[in-house]
Amino acid sequence: MRSARKSRDRSRVLCGIRTSWNTIGDGEFFCEECGGDRNYRRRTGRRRFAVLGVPLLPRGHTGPVVECAACHTRFDTDVLAHPTTSRFSGMLRDAVHTVALAVLAAGGTSSRTAVDIAAGGVRAAGFADCTGLQLIELVEALAADTGRFLPDATSGGAALAIELHEALEPLSPHLAPSGRESILLQGARIALADGPYTPAEREVLTTVGNALALCADDTARLLATARKVG
Repeated sequence: MRSARKSRDRSRVLCGIRTSWNTIGDGEFFCEECGGDRNYRRRTGRRRFAVLGVPLLPRGHTGPVVECAACHTRFDTDVLAHPTTSRFSGMLRDAVHTVALAVLAAGGTSSRTAVDIAAGGVRAAGFADCTGLQLIELVEALAADTGRFLPDATSGGAALAIELHEALEPLSPHLAPSGRESILLQGARIALADGPYTPAEREVLTTVGNALALCADDTARLLATARKVG
């Protein structure tokens, strides 16, 4: 029995499939094995049957794969769809900023409380130097830009929806349900700072819920919850 096992082990050493890897690109990605951002190499391989370590007969190609430069674990290329930690932070920051601007644009910037809540949320998301005055000026500038950011009876509402979807949809698959709900609730708190939801504010928040892949019932529930808490 032991002799047979030694014979099989020896045959594995003498012959087997050997892969020669070729690097065709590189970059930075989130390595699930390391648990953080790492450099990677994008690689393809040529498989050959080898005897005594010498590659002889071709056995086709393999890959492409993504290989972590730190731990050397190989992944399918779809791992690159996951944003790096720094990229994810930027996406989250931009999403919160866009929602704050959209809600202020819909409800107006005359409420100091609403503006302060919006600025506080944006700072917490990563824009550490954001002030209420900056948000007011940006909303006014966007409103002057042919009304592209403000809901109106013509094209403004559609333009607003596009802005929100562009900021939120790429982020949504990478957020837990609680994270998506948190973004909507932050917008709801801004809207409620100066009284009940206006029709324009409710329309904006409904668009936010849609862009975050929240069903209509969940969006309605969260908006009602925010109103009770407020």
